[in-house]
Amino acid sequence: MELESEARREGKSVAELLHEISSKWLEERRKSRQMDAAEQDRIRKRVMSIAGSLSGGDPRRAARASERVREILKEKYASDRSR
Repeated sequence: MELESEARREGKSVAELLHEISSKWLEERRKSRQMDAAEQDRIRKRVMSIAGSLSGGDPRRAARASERVREILKEKYASDRSR
């Protein structure tokens, strides 16, 4: 068996070799997850910096939205009454 041959070459028991292999594998997975999380954080920050932004020249556009809707409705109903 290949595992037994490798253990003999390294002067270790199969259990020691398996422990070493699994420890290295788990460490690599941990590092990979940390890198993935860091990448996700970078992406999230970039997206959130532009999310919800509109171009139009009025930096208070969103804050004024309900006020502007009221103005439009008022104008609409005022013109309907005058007919």
